[in-house]
Amino acid sequence: MSSPIKFLAQKHRKQTAIIAVIGSIYLLSSWILNFDSFSGFTAVPRAFNWLGVNFFPTSASVELLPQIWKKLIETVALAVSSTVVAAIIALFVAILGSKATGINGYVHVVVRGIASFFRNIPLVAWAMILLFSFNQSDFTGFLALLLMTVGYLIRAFMEIIEDEASETMMALKATGASYFQVIFQAVLPQIMPSLISWVLYMIENNVRDATLVGILTGTGIGFVFDLYFKSFRFDAVGMTILAIIIVVITLEVLSNQIRKVIL
Repeated sequence: MSSPIKFLAQKHRKQTAIIAVIGSIYLLSSWILNFDSFSGFTAVPRAFNWLGVNFFPTSASVELLPQIWKKLIETVALAVSSTVVAAIIALFVAILGSKATGINGYVHVVVRGIASFFRNIPLVAWAMILLFSFNQSDFTGFLALLLMTVGYLIRAFMEIIEDEASETMMALKATGASYFQVIFQAVLPQIMPSLISWVLYMIENNVRDATLVGILTGTGIGFVFDLYFKSFRFDAVGMTILAIIIVVITLEVLSNQIRKVIL
């Protein structure tokens, strides 16, 4: 058995080797991209100074608040609706595909494959693909958020069911309870707090993502942001960003309070 000193020395060498590999990868990437690290880091303070001067809201941008808030509310509604619909679909599919509550192993594999497919395609790619079929509209943004969210929630819900409800499922089956009795009377009530927590998280995430989708689909707060930015009205852009930050922080605080109550 090695002594503690040898063990710590070996651990230190491994950590040093990992750091050296990461540093080498960074240097190689910088060389390939012709990136000057020193100039990049020294430019950061100047960049933030420029942002602070040009994006600072003015009295003229304050007058745009009604329009900004209207579009922001539309964006929040889009994020909430897409997340709720995705959660309903994901819960149904997760129950069918989970090892604990699913039909069989083949369905489990298929469901995991579907979840991975929808989750691993970037949101921007979904939006661009759907633009060809549905053009620039709120429905395009809704579908893009829905498809990506379904992929995430199916995987999350399946893991919740397998982690929290497996023993309950087996115990009730042993007592002679039917499949639907087990699902609706035991499994769903037991996992509901975790499901709600995940839905709240995805709503927060989708509000931020809906801004990006809006830039591509010409809807919501993303459209307003893009319009002001391309018009070089940076003070209005700053006001838009500030409004988005306020809404996102408010939603995060509310969701945290809800989690404290249900968990």
